[in-house]
Amino acid sequence: MPTNAKKLAYAAKLHDLIDNSKNVFIISVDNVGSKQMQTIRKNLRGQAVVLMGKNTTIRKVIADYLAKNPDHPIAALQPYIRLNVGFVFTNADIGAVRTVVTSNRVPAPARPGAIAPEDVYVEPGPTGCDPGQTNYFQSMNV
Repeated sequence: MPTNAKKLAYAAKLHDLIDNSKNVFIISVDNVGSKQMQTIRKNLRGQAVVLMGKNTTIRKVIADYLAKNPDHPIAALQPYIRLNVGFVFTNADIGAVRTVVTSNRVPAPARPGAIAPEDVYVEPGPTGCDPGQTNYFQSMNV
């Protein structure tokens, strides 16, 4: 168990959510802003709880939980706790909750170093830009 007071409170909250929620799913929150997360949480009020946290703390709390409750289905999620993820705990219809989460998707401009969710192919040929405008492509590392 964690020793810090905040981590103990987080562990208690995660244990409570695991015990009292029928459904849980993982969401990837790469390139999701705080305003967008706030909107998602607001829209899910009364239906679900979105829980974010440090992966090492989450893994530790789940490992402690599994030591007390072996064979609990939450063990299946352990391999997916990596990168920038969060949990959505709910007792409501998981399809409806997923619809609320995905309906809050907003398009975002490409940023340098970001990985595209889909493959992007640019056909060779004229770009319509004069040679002085190459800094646009250099900023995107193209």
